[in-house]
Amino acid sequence: MTPPDVAVTEVADPLAEAAPTMELLLRELDRRWPREAERLHQISRYALLPAGKLLRPLLLMESAEAVGGGGPAVVPAALSVEYLHVGSLVHDDVIDGDTMRRGRPSVAARYGTTDAIVTGDALMLGMFGVLTDGAEDTGLLTEEAGLLTEDTGLLTEDAGGLPPGRVLGAVRVFARAGVDLCRGQAMEGELRGDLGCGLDRYLTMSALKTGALFRAACRGGAILGGGSPAQRHALTSYAEHLGLAFQMHDDLLPYTSDSRTTGKSALSDIAAARPTFPVLLCHAMADAPARVRLEAALGGALPAADALRTVDELLETTGALTAARDRATAQADRAKSCLESLPRSRATAVLAAVADLSVSRDR
Repeated sequence: MTPPDVAVTEVADPLAEAAPTMELLLRELDRRWPREAERLHQISRYALLPAGKLLRPLLLMESAEAVGGGGPAVVPAALSVEYLHVGSLVHDDVIDGDTMRRGRPSVAARYGTTDAIVTGDALMLGMFGVLTDGAEDTGLLTEEAGLLTEDTGLLTEDAGGLPPGRVLGAVRVFARAGVDLCRGQAMEGELRGDLGCGLDRYLTMSALKTGALFRAACRGGAILGGGSPAQRHALTSYAEHLGLAFQMHDDLLPYTSDSRTTGKSALSDIAAARPTFPVLLCHAMADAPARVRLEAALGGALPAADALRTVDELLETTGALTAARDRATAQADRAKSCLESLPRSRATAVLAAVADLSVSRDR
């Protein structure tokens, strides 16, 4: 079998090829959120800009192109997934009591808890309005027209407009993703402080909380781009493995990168008694004395700095850090293999490069 990275990559530097798409997204994001506006608008702009990695909008754009669609018509949908993502991060910081996000004060730390909750709500609810911006206005979005499943897309596309059936299909995917994200957040609360929860439950939580928006971006892009059921399935599978790879690597960053680079300290997870992938691997791989030490470190028995040193040491001595890296890389490779059934293109090359980036980034 041809290695996945060869099968889908025919571009010398795929991420460089994505630069124009990223610039388009940034320009449109800045245009939609001018600096001079009412308070809620200003706080929303603070949450959104400067933008993060914009991976989810990029995934939607490239997924749409990978199935033969894409272009400016899907930009509103791409931005909508960023609104959902950023709104969830604003709420995450309230729930976790985190004061830093992307290397600067979180929305809650700067504007207060009340405004943070309202801003997160506004971004997530506003997502649906933005998502439908690209729809062709025909007035035919009815059950009688047979357009109420993501599999139809029956209306013809006019200049700049997307068939309402496709847009409605994407709305349903995004709505499901929002609920899955909340399910994952609730499950994370259940797992808090439980080092014995097991890797399977943790991965289920990650697939909900983190994977939901990756799935929404890729499947939504495939629907909006007019992809076949087989193409949508391939991109959904790609997104599921990508989401796991991304979260596994994200959990590693506090122990492998400087907090000034990541914008978040490992002390946040430890203080919140939040089990993460390398820590759960460590617990599974450790002998009895090491498990006792790990449980003490995460159970609040040690000062935070001492707890972090203990966790760092145990991750190294048990081999959990290396094992976690290997598993994250394996998920990224599986993501790339899902792209093999799609036509080779610049877009699939970018998607493969995103999978590689997900396990090589330092923030």
